[in-house]
Amino acid sequence: MDDYISRKEHEAFADLMRSENKRLEDENNRQNKRLAEVETKVGELIDISTSIKSMTVEIKNLTNQIAKMDSRVEVMESRDGEMWRKVTGYIITAIIGIVIGFIFTRIGM
Repeated sequence: MDDYISRKEHEAFADLMRSENKRLEDENNRQNKRLAEVETKVGELIDISTSIKSMTVEIKNLTNQIAKMDSRVEVMESRDGEMWRKVTGYIITAIIGIVIGFIFTRIGM
């Protein structure tokens, strides 16, 4: 009869096992909650990463468009400058022509 344990010992062991199982279950629940939070955060990071990639592509496209617009604006500005230089050149030529004509009429030519 030495191989048998008493009821009291059995109940003590069963209580110990129940408390250990409860502790393990609580630990599993805590870890499951933490894993769920980590999965949520990883999903958010993936979304942010995808957004950043698409924004990078859009910024590159915008940069290219701005560069094209810059060159167009420069061409337009140079056209206006050329026209202004031409107009002022014509005005100066006309004034010089008038002055020379006035001088020649005074001289009698």
